[in-house]
Amino acid sequence: MSRSVDDPVDETTLVIPCFNEVERLHRSDIAALVANPRMRLLLVNDGSTDATLTLLHDLAKEHAGVEVLDLVTNRGKAEAVRVGMQQAAARGSAVVGYCDADMATPVGELLRLDDLLQHNPSLDVLLATRVALLGHQVDRSIARHYFGRLFATASSAVLHIRVYDTQCGAKFFRSTAALRSAISEPFNSRWAFDVELLGRLLAGGRGQEPINPGSILEVPLKVWTDVAGSKLTPMASLRAGADLFVIWRALERWRTSR
Repeated sequence: MSRSVDDPVDETTLVIPCFNEVERLHRSDIAALVANPRMRLLLVNDGSTDATLTLLHDLAKEHAGVEVLDLVTNRGKAEAVRVGMQQAAARGSAVVGYCDADMATPVGELLRLDDLLQHNPSLDVLLATRVALLGHQVDRSIARHYFGRLFATASSAVLHIRVYDTQCGAKFFRSTAALRSAISEPFNSRWAFDVELLGRLLAGGRGQEPINPGSILEVPLKVWTDVAGSKLTPMASLRAGADLFVIWRALERWRTSR
C-alpha cells in the first residue's frame, strides 16, 4: 500500500456488512478495492459465529485502507450498514457507500460507480441497478427478476418516485447533513432498509429539507452475478414486501418531524 492512514479524508468509505462470510469474502477483492487511493473499507462484523472476525482483522493488518467495526451480537444487515455509515460519515469521508460481502457487484463496477458520483457534484445518491441489457453480463434468476419488478413497483408507490431497483446491494451517497440525519436512528425495516433510507432522504425531517429526486441516479451495472449462498431467502423476500407497509407508516411520521 502506498497510502498512509494520515491521508486526507476527501475520500470514499465503503461499508461491507459481514455475517459468517469467511467463505465468500475474498482477500483479492479487498486488495483490489483499497488499491484505489481514494477508497477506504469499513468491514462490519455483525456478530459472526465463524472465523469471519479473524479474517477481517487479518485484512486490516494487511491493508492501511481497511478498518474493522465489531458488533458483538448479530443486529442484522440494516443496523450493521447504518452504524457503519454513521462511523464513516463521522470520520469525514466525502462519499459513503455500501455493498455486499459476496461481491455480486464486482470491484470494477464498484469503482466505476464511485467515480460517477465523485465527478458529478449535482448527484447526492447513486444506485446500482440490475438490468439485463445486451452487452451486459447480469446473471439473475428469473424468479428474483420478477419478484424484483413487483417489489420495485410497490417501492415506487411508497417513495413517490419511479425507481427500477432498490434492492441491489451497491449504493453510494454523498456525505451530507441530510444523509447524517437519515441514518441517525435505527431503521424500522429489517429487510427493506434500502427503501426506508431513500424515503428518509426524500422526506426530509429531523431539521433537514428533502433532497431533490433529480439528485438520485440509477446506473445499470455492466456485470452482476447472483452468488451462491445468498442470505436473501424466499421468506426474507416476502418479509421485505411486508416491510413496505411498515416503511410507509414510518415515513409519514418522519415527514412530520421537520
